[in-house]
Amino acid sequence: MPLSPADTTLSRARWTIALAILLIAIIGVAMSMTLPLLSLRLDQAGWSGAMIGLNTSFMALATLSLAPFIPALAKHFGIRALLVTALLTGATATLGFGWAQSIWSWFFLRFMLGCALTVLFILSEFWINAAAPDDRRGLIMGIYGTVLSLGFASGPLVLQQTGTAGEWPLVLGAGIFALALLPVWLAGHQTPQMDGHAGLGFVPLFRSAPVAALAALLFGAVETGAFSVLPVYGLRIGLDDQAAAMQISAVAVGNLFFQIPFGLLADRYDKKRLLLLIAALAGLITLVIPFLAADSWVYLAVLCLWGGVAASLYCVGLALLGAQFHGASLVAANALFVMLYASGQMVGPPLLGWAMDLVNPHGYIWASAGLFALYVGVVLVFGRTRRV
Repeated sequence: MPLSPADTTLSRARWTIALAILLIAIIGVAMSMTLPLLSLRLDQAGWSGAMIGLNTSFMALATLSLAPFIPALAKHFGIRALLVTALLTGATATLGFGWAQSIWSWFFLRFMLGCALTVLFILSEFWINAAAPDDRRGLIMGIYGTVLSLGFASGPLVLQQTGTAGEWPLVLGAGIFALALLPVWLAGHQTPQMDGHAGLGFVPLFRSAPVAALAALLFGAVETGAFSVLPVYGLRIGLDDQAAAMQISAVAVGNLFFQIPFGLLADRYDKKRLLLLIAALAGLITLVIPFLAADSWVYLAVLCLWGGVAASLYCVGLALLGAQFHGASLVAANALFVMLYASGQMVGPPLLGWAMDLVNPHGYIWASAGLFALYVGVVLVFGRTRRV
C-alpha cells in the first residue's frame, strides 16, 4: 500500500530531524573531546590557569561576535553550505592546534573553533525546530538535549583512550568534525530553507520573547557555574577530590534523563508557565542543598534532580522559540538564544565564585537560587502581557 502524501511528509520530517540530531551528537563528541584536551595541552606547556581561562573565553567571544551575522550569512549562502563551511573550519582549527607554536596563534584558532561551533549550534537547532511538528516540538527538543548530553559524555571517554600526547588525539578530533559532514550530505536539499527575512533585530526579538531568551541566559550561567564552581564548593564543605568530581557526574546524569520528560510536558502545557515552574523548582532544590549531608547518596540524588530540572530550561526555551518564530526569524531568534547562553557562560562562573568567596562556602548556593528567583520574577512580570 503506497504512502499517502501526509505520511510521506511525516516520514521525511522524521528523517531530516534524525539527521540534524545525529549531526549535533557528533559535534558534541568532538567538542567534549577537544576542549579539555586543549586545556590540558596548555597546562602541560606551563601556561597559567589565568591564561588557559582567557584562551578558552575566546570561544564565547567568537559566539558574541559572529552570531548577529549568521541569519544574513545563512540567507546568502544557504543553510547547507554554511554548515559544511563550519565543519571544515572546525576540523582545520583542531588540526592547527597541533602545528601552532605561538600562544597567540592558539587565540586565533580558539576564535575560529568558536565561530565554527556557533554556526553549527545555531543552524542545527534551527533545523530541528523548523522540521519539528508543532505538537511534538517539546519532545523532539528533549530528545535533542538528551542526545547532545550523550555526545558530551562520550568525548572524555574517547580522550581517555587516546591520551593527550602526540598528534593522534587532535587528528581524531578533526576526523570527528569531518564525520559530521555525513548527515549534512545525507540530508541533501531537505535542510530547511530560509523563508522570508529576519526583519526584527536582536532588541525587538528579545522584547518579543523575553521569557525564552532569558532562559538561555539563566541556564548558561547556572550550568557553567555548576561545572566550574560546584567542585570547589564540594571541597569547601569537606568532600575529597573524588567526591567533589562525583557532583559533576550527578548533575550530568540529571541532564541526560530529565529533558525528554520535560519536553513531553512542554507539548501538553503552556511553555511559558512551564519555564516558570522549572525555574521555581530548580531554585527550591538549590536551597535544600546546604542542609544535606554532603557525603550521602541523597546529596548526589538531589544534585541529579537539580541538574535535570535546570537543563530543561534550554530545551523548553528552544521549543518556545519554535512555537513563536518561523523561517529567517527563527534563525535570528536562535542566534539571540545562543548569544545569551554564551553571555551566561561568561558572567555566571565569576559571579557565583565571587558569591562563594563573599559568604564561604554557601554563597554559591544562595547566589544560584537568587538567579532562579530573578528569572521567576521576570516571567511573572511578562506573564501579565501577551508576550512570549
